[in-house]
Amino acid sequence: MTTYSFRLYVAGTTERSKAAEANLRFLCDERLAGACEVEVVDVAERPDLAEEGRVLATPTVVRLAPPPVLRVVGDLSDHGRAAAALGLPAAPGPPEERL
Repeated sequence: MTTYSFRLYVAGTTERSKAAEANLRFLCDERLAGACEVEVVDVAERPDLAEEGRVLATPTVVRLAPPPVLRVVGDLSDHGRAAAALGLPAAPGPPEERL
């Protein structure tokens, strides 16, 4: 199985930042059976990484692996759209169970 690698850029421990991390971890568990790595970067503490990653808004998640690099801005609350934008495989089970 392919291992996915994500970097989540947040600004502090706001509700939106926490929601983005929770939603990303949910998607990893649901769609990747945990075969993912998540690095959380607080842009206030690591502005160098935010600049290097050309992050202009938070929260932003960047899929680093597998290629190509993909990015999504927002808290990932729309799981279906976020999964599609990040190129994740479909969730297991019949479609009616995924609603």
